[in-house]
Amino acid sequence: NIFIWAFWPWRKPVSVIEYDVIVIGAGTAGLTATAWLAEQKLRVALVTAGEPTACLSTGCIDVCSRDDQPLAGIAGLPDGHPFHRVSPEMLGQSLDDFRQMMADMDMPYKGALEKNRRVLSAIGTFKNTCLVPATMEASPQSDDERIHLITFTGLKDFYPGYILSRFPNASFSSYDAGVSTTMGIAANFEDSAFLETFLLWLERQKIREDKIAFPAVLGLESAFSVLKQIESRLERPVFEIPTLPPSMPGRRLFNAMKDHLRRRGGVIYWNWPVVGVERSGRQIEAVTTEAQGRPNSLNARAFILSTGSFVGGGLYAKRDRIVEKVFDLPVFAPENRDDWFDQDYFSMNHGIGQAGIAVDDAFCPTDSPWNNIFVCGSILARTETLKNGCGHGFAIATGRAAARSCLERLK
Repeated sequence: NIFIWAFWPWRKPVSVIEYDVIVIGAGTAGLTATAWLAEQKLRVALVTAGEPTACLSTGCIDVCSRDDQPLAGIAGLPDGHPFHRVSPEMLGQSLDDFRQMMADMDMPYKGALEKNRRVLSAIGTFKNTCLVPATMEASPQSDDERIHLITFTGLKDFYPGYILSRFPNASFSSYDAGVSTTMGIAANFEDSAFLETFLLWLERQKIREDKIAFPAVLGLESAFSVLKQIESRLERPVFEIPTLPPSMPGRRLFNAMKDHLRRRGGVIYWNWPVVGVERSGRQIEAVTTEAQGRPNSLNARAFILSTGSFVGGGLYAKRDRIVEKVFDLPVFAPENRDDWFDQDYFSMNHGIGQAGIAVDDAFCPTDSPWNNIFVCGSILARTETLKNGCGHGFAIATGRAAARSCLERLK
């Protein structure tokens, strides 16, 4: 990095840092795009205002859950859906690279693009997804399997009663871990002495069921290793059940992707919210961030926007329009505000779910005056993430596609 010190009229120093590409937003899409560009030997940095919503997720990789076959589900999406801008080959390669990355980080994922699988949820229902952490691989595929559920004294956001009511061949045991939060219990499992004491207790339970289920608290970063030790001692499959947020699998996913990015030479500016943009002609030349009270100008040849939708903070709804908060890009949304929301609160057809940035085949925003911006992830228009089950898989695929288009433009 090249540091050039200058002075604004009010004599506050400005740090000017030069990159090839700056990615804004640290969700799954932004991390994917940044890591891939770093692997192509570009000078790339990721700028984020804070933790992404990925930390709240189940950690599963939803590609398209509306059909048992993800590719068939994507083919059935409406014509304007941005997933149609990603080829099946690009999607397959993106997921293959993701699986390899997570295996390298000792957090393997299981599953295939050809068929979705089921994962048991914290309230006893099943969730359709494509790839799952290996700690969830043994999750039952029907409610007639014989499982023994281990819960922990005082643990919130996990409801074993719901699960037991849906599984006629299930039983449970409760362990006092000395703490009652998912993070606290997960931290305990990183301690070998705690794990050995727990294993001795577990052996004394004389469990007869075919599988053993745990809330997803088997470690901060070592969950797969902990699970394998339990399986070895109990001689039967073990699986985690994702809890309600805060979610350990979501945090593990984010931490692994972040560490992978840093290993590839990417730079992360943490808690550096973008507060300004510098323009010249049809080019964005820099974004200005605020960190430790000093303005910093991050210059680049191209920018990738992956700030997420409303929950991620990328979009903001005013009384009569929706605003994109970094570059003030045009936002697609139903013209009539009355069409933003359905009368049924629980409906999957709220019009505001289509809001976002419309892009062309290169993932450049349409109707934008700037020609060096690319967009990926849930901020894309017409995605309707919840309705279509297009989660992290969509983010990974569009992150990779936007990054490739960006590289081709720079060349």
